[in-house]
Amino acid sequence: MTKKKDIEILRVTHLRGPNIWTYRPVIEAWLDIGELEKFPSNLLPGLYERLTAILPGLIVHRCGVGEVGGFLERLRDGTYAGHILEHVVLELQNLAGMKTGFGKTREIGEDTGLYKMAFRTRQEQVGRAALEAGRDLLMAMIEDRPYDLAAKVAELTDMVESLCLGPSTANIVDAATDRKIPSIRLTDGNLVQLGHGAAQRRIWTAETEQTSAIAEGIASDKDLTKSLLASCGVPVPQGELVTSAEAAWEAAEDIGVPVVLKPYDGNHGRGVSLNLMTRSDVTAAYELAARKGGSKSVIVERFIPGDEHRLLVVGKRLIAAAAGESLWVTGDGKSNILELCNTQINTDPRRGEVEDAPLGVVKPHESGEIILELARQGMTWESVPLATQKVLIQPNGNVATDVTDKVHPQVAAMATLAARVVGLDIAGIDLVASDISRPLHEQGGAIIEVNASPGLLAHLKPANGEPRNVGEAIVDHLFAQDESGRMPIVGITGKHGTTMASRLIAWLLQISGKKVGLTCADGLFVNGRLLPRDGFSDWETGERLLLNKNVEAAVFESNARMILTEGLAYDKCAVGVVTDVSDFEELSEFHIGSADKLYGVLRTQVDVILPSGVAVLNAADEQVVDMARLCDGEVIFYGVDEHLPAIAAHRQDSERVVFHRQGGDTGCIVMAKGHDEVASLPLSPLVPPEAVLAAIAAGWALGLTPDLIGAGLRTFDANPKRTHH
Repeated sequence: MTKKKDIEILRVTHLRGPNIWTYRPVIEAWLDIGELEKFPSNLLPGLYERLTAILPGLIVHRCGVGEVGGFLERLRDGTYAGHILEHVVLELQNLAGMKTGFGKTREIGEDTGLYKMAFRTRQEQVGRAALEAGRDLLMAMIEDRPYDLAAKVAELTDMVESLCLGPSTANIVDAATDRKIPSIRLTDGNLVQLGHGAAQRRIWTAETEQTSAIAEGIASDKDLTKSLLASCGVPVPQGELVTSAEAAWEAAEDIGVPVVLKPYDGNHGRGVSLNLMTRSDVTAAYELAARKGGSKSVIVERFIPGDEHRLLVVGKRLIAAAAGESLWVTGDGKSNILELCNTQINTDPRRGEVEDAPLGVVKPHESGEIILELARQGMTWESVPLATQKVLIQPNGNVATDVTDKVHPQVAAMATLAARVVGLDIAGIDLVASDISRPLHEQGGAIIEVNASPGLLAHLKPANGEPRNVGEAIVDHLFAQDESGRMPIVGITGKHGTTMASRLIAWLLQISGKKVGLTCADGLFVNGRLLPRDGFSDWETGERLLLNKNVEAAVFESNARMILTEGLAYDKCAVGVVTDVSDFEELSEFHIGSADKLYGVLRTQVDVILPSGVAVLNAADEQVVDMARLCDGEVIFYGVDEHLPAIAAHRQDSERVVFHRQGGDTGCIVMAKGHDEVASLPLSPLVPPEAVLAAIAAGWALGLTPDLIGAGLRTFDANPKRTHH
């Protein structure tokens, strides 16, 4: 077919928090589909066949139909290029290993060819790259041109592996999400904050903020670890620390062969050699251990017969256990060791170079341990074994078979004791035993190492056996069942009186005894102290409050422009305040040209209220009143007139309201539940009535008493000096 005008990407925005599309981060793209506005998919010959052939995974996209195959039904019947691009981009992210499912596309105006498209992404750079790739792929399918999908997916996969959380950290974050605990990634690596403000905990893969630096230091000192364990009755192999090959052989003779050599300060099994019998073997193993460990200090230990096991201890409980097995190849009389490893071991789909592969690629020409093992058998990686000859490649490697349900209670007790002796809250306990279902003392088994930062992948994706949800155990260790990791958050949006109301709410919280963060048009404050913004955007300024371990409650003023350009800084709030739906004229650049469209922006504030939370809504604005139906929690209406229909109806339903009652010079503010008037408070002449009403309702929603709210009104400084401290 003749070439159509390319789909033009006019604008790309990363909405990092809840937004008009969804409560999760998305990329919003503005598209001009040009000539393609005249050509829905059913008028593009062969597009359906080509697109489904190159992206067969589109079959599971439900789309608006709500069932598997829904998108393909729309594609067959006729849908436009912007909508098709949305699904292509989502599928590219899925193929790259970053699972996403949410997307929406809406036309801007009528018959313009302009669209807003939003799609979920877990990493901004990957999402942007998938958008560009999706546009190129779709145009190639429309114009019946070839497209190298494999190369592009490989490129995106590399980005996912280098930019996204590692599988172990991601499992913990997912477990926190399942418990509705929010998370914030603090670096490009695996340092993550779970929870907000003073309620937060931090993790770094399998280490937590409760992981003692002293305990880490002990765990890295294998000789000290072993002596501490032995003093507490934990079985450990007899051993000796040496600094030369000669001393290593002398120690081996004293201990009695066979022996094990390992670096004094190594980890992850690097530089460890097992079952050494001869002086030449010990000398070669010493050189390997010294090189891998980076020092001359090497440990010589008695060799414990049996299989290696890794036991994961979280808190005071054994959570998972994995067993190792030896690796062998069988000769065919033609292939060398490297070729046999590639055809008999590395073809296993569980093996790979990527971080989430449960088993690594075996490299007999590069691995010092394997080179040494082959040398002990009189071979190198270039040797060609005889047909049917079995060659040991790696003894006790591949700790990747789940044996959690087989662990004897006494073995579990020894593992948890070892973690406590070292002082670790999360530990990987390495032990050798012939049978993990029997006590160690019955079989001469021993604990050989305690690791402070254990890998979790062998338990999450075992090569054999049942996966274990270790992330759930770690989150449960960090947070009690009644803890959510959340602090009270109040969000307020609208146009009129929002800044004054947010300041007054923050003051009420502060005099209740909490350390309060506030971000509003007047600045960024912590407990009334003005902090420099240092060029941060509104979203970044808000996030600073969530990161601050001193903050126990926070108030966020967010306007419509921030919601449209960045999203809200927090995922959920305890109280959401909406003052009015007005002044949409200021948002024409976003194609917000009516109060109805502005309603769609400001409703975001109500959408993020927790089920246990409260919406505080202005009863004098009909569109704000209409938002009550969107709230998952309770609603408190406020208004300057007690006879407003919404207030009257709410009182009739025995719900809470706050209103201004006329009388005297200024009248008073009434807090009522149904027809029961709970309190009457004086109205300050220095603060606009609507702002006071909104703040009182928010304070009441937070559980503050009428007496405390009254004290807050009397002591609030409406015009503080703005000075940095």
